[in-house]
Amino acid sequence: MAYDKFTVLTSSAVPMPIENVDTDQIIPARFLKATERKGFGDNLFRDWRYNNDDSPKQDFVLNNPIYSGKILVAGKNFGSGSSREHAAWAIYDYGFRCVVSSFFADIFKNNSLNIGILPVQVSPEFLDKIFTAIEADPNAQVEVNLPAQTITILATGESESFAINTYKKHNLTNGFDDIDYLQAMKDEIQSFAAKSMY
Repeated sequence: MAYDKFTVLTSSAVPMPIENVDTDQIIPARFLKATERKGFGDNLFRDWRYNNDDSPKQDFVLNNPIYSGKILVAGKNFGSGSSREHAAWAIYDYGFRCVVSSFFADIFKNNSLNIGILPVQVSPEFLDKIFTAIEADPNAQVEVNLPAQTITILATGESESFAINTYKKHNLTNGFDDIDYLQAMKDEIQSFAAKSMY
């Protein structure tokens, strides 16, 4: 499998209510030399996380020990800018499996879906409710149910539906990338090819 299967994720969340976060802020261009997906998490939000002497910036959320979890809750227009896949790689490698926002850049959204990150787009009102829940309790649990296509704040029971492409949903629930999907259909493809020869 290309990545872990995604069905239902229940986790605390890391709040980052910053709007218009672009891919260069997610992973600066100077860290794009590698061609494998490993190691990019170390430099996720590098210039926001660290000072020039590599000491952690205490006021940045990823350096705050009270916040943790596999869900990143971001402000509006997350993943804008260049089309670099490395931005999604860095988020996955850091340990996030879901990013929640009220709007995603299309290319970032597709790059995320291709490697096992679920981008959940919610209404601005529901996004505010998630931020409020985390502010009240940094350990507040959020449930992301991919089969049902719902996201729920467990402390309040408030829930909202989200949309996802049927093909991408199938791949996420099976842990498939595009190549895995084709390999899973290998027998059908060979059968079709054999019939087409006659």
